Amino acid sequence: MWAVLPGELALAVCLVAGVRIPGAVLLGAEALVVGVLALEVCVMWPLYAARRRAGDRRREAALSAVRAVVPVAVRRLLVHEFRALHSLGLWVLRRRHRIPEGARPFSYTEPQTGIMWTFVFVSVVETVVLALVIPWPLVHAILLVVDVYGIVIVLALQAACVTRPHLVEADGSLRLRYGALFDLRAPAAVIAAARVDRRFPGGGLVRVDGDGTLDLAVGSQTTVTVELTEPVEFVRPLGRRGSARTLRFHADDPRAAVAALTMDAKDAKDRTAPSPLTPERTAPAALTPERTAPSSTPDPPA
Repeated sequence: MWAVLPGELALAVCLVAGVRIPGAVLLGAEALVVGVLALEVCVMWPLYAARRRAGDRRREAALSAVRAVVPVAVRRLLVHEFRALHSLGLWVLRRRHRIPEGARPFSYTEPQTGIMWTFVFVSVVETVVLALVIPWPLVHAILLVVDVYGIVIVLALQAACVTRPHLVEADGSLRLRYGALFDLRAPAAVIAAARVDRRFPGGGLVRVDGDGTLDLAVGSQTTVTVELTEPVEFVRPLGRRGSARTLRFHADDPRAAVAALTMDAKDAKDRTAPSPLTPERTAPAALTPERTAPSSTPDPPA
């Protein structure tokens, strides 16, 4: 299903663009789509009916059937794609995604901005070269649609990272994000220390060591290390779950991020810790013997 429907979408775009597609190709594509949809209905209907008999509402039963049939990685990639396209609109409007009042945003896109624009430039050059080289109008139109959509997705990925920065919220909690692919929250109560610490870890976007250290690298580098008092849970971009007790991430201004985390963590501890009351503040001051009893020694004569 998830292989046929994108092909159907590409075919529809070609038709709207005025590309002439042979009737046999259209008929075969539509028959394939109808067959795949019928197969999916046959598979999902028993799951939906079972959830309805168990007492779920229609929406809950339908979502449960979709989760059972569609792999979690496919679902997350589709959701990320829609969120990235939404972020592209926010980027054009110069707005950011859900920044609460009092939260301080910290960008992290500086190491990858040049790479992203290089990808866009290469994709544009490739589109122009293929338009000059390929002589078949149908193939040229299909590749044009694919190339243009690829350029839009690259721009949307960068826009998602720009409009979804890291946040140090008003209560001192930390929210780490990478576009719409990754989102982790660390409450202020579990943040023990933060420091500027530039590292160049290997691996992909999200990497967790055996000792519970999470590396959220941008451009293969991290600049801030945050120590936690207890592990926090997170979800990887393709749906796998994990936990980490040390967070390493990139911020374009690491000193400002560390200062915000350190100051907010201190303020949170000051707010939650009981105020130390001394005996002098909790009870009236004891009167000294000189003030409570008159002196028994007569005053010397003048």
